[in-house]
Amino acid sequence: MIAHYALGGGLGHLVRARAVAAALGDEDAVLLTASPHAGDARVTGGLPVERVPDRLERDPAALRGWIEDLQPDELVIDAFPGGIVGELCGFDAAPCRHVARRLRWRRYARRLDGPLPRFEATFVLEPLEEEHRCALAAASDRLAALELPPHSGSPPLAATEGPHWIVVHAGPEDEVAELILYARERMTAEGSAAELVVISPAPPPPLPVEALWLDAHPAAAYFDAAERIVTAAGFNAMREAAPHAAKHHPVPLPRSLDDQYARAASRGR
Repeated sequence: MIAHYALGGGLGHLVRARAVAAALGDEDAVLLTASPHAGDARVTGGLPVERVPDRLERDPAALRGWIEDLQPDELVIDAFPGGIVGELCGFDAAPCRHVARRLRWRRYARRLDGPLPRFEATFVLEPLEEEHRCALAAASDRLAALELPPHSGSPPLAATEGPHWIVVHAGPEDEVAELILYARERMTAEGSAAELVVISPAPPPPLPVEALWLDAHPAAAYFDAAERIVTAAGFNAMREAAPHAAKHHPVPLPRSLDDQYARAASRGR
């Protein structure tokens, strides 16, 4: 069993794990996750899922034991090289590969109480802070770039017939509301009479805003037809909107470990 360890509560870890499995040819990958979106086949693409018990999420020793009991033939670790709470420090129960995206490295490193696992390869998906890159280089046999494929089987779609802007975010609800308000302010500033479309699995927030609400995945299928695209600046949103950079408005949101501000700023470099 090749286990893709994508611990994190949001949609992004699962979306990336599925794309990484496709890029690496891990057709029989099993997703290890605690995400509430793990039951959505649109997100997992039908890959089997092992759900991490909620009681283990903040218990590094128990979480590590649970992983070891699964006896994976290989562990592919998403985003957090030592695990989200340091549970993989010194892990050597199976060969490991790592998939690296940008982290607030110094803040994350405080969670580590031992060495990183030894990685047969680390696949770097975007520019990293120098300290982060050096730590991964020291723990890896090799560092390599990895090109992730777009979602397959997603022909272009129009959310509505007329001119429209789209807001795309998986939640939480208050962040969806923030992006909606940003979009409305931009529409007013540009004098746009376009319709607003919100693509999100989160419930509509209680705002006096007229919008068409869609629970659709992948949202990227709707990007071609939209006049403007408003998203947060998470890794997946930035990757999927990259072909539409001229009409994409990323709004960085605060995260404990993901530096969305740096990611958004680097787009223009």
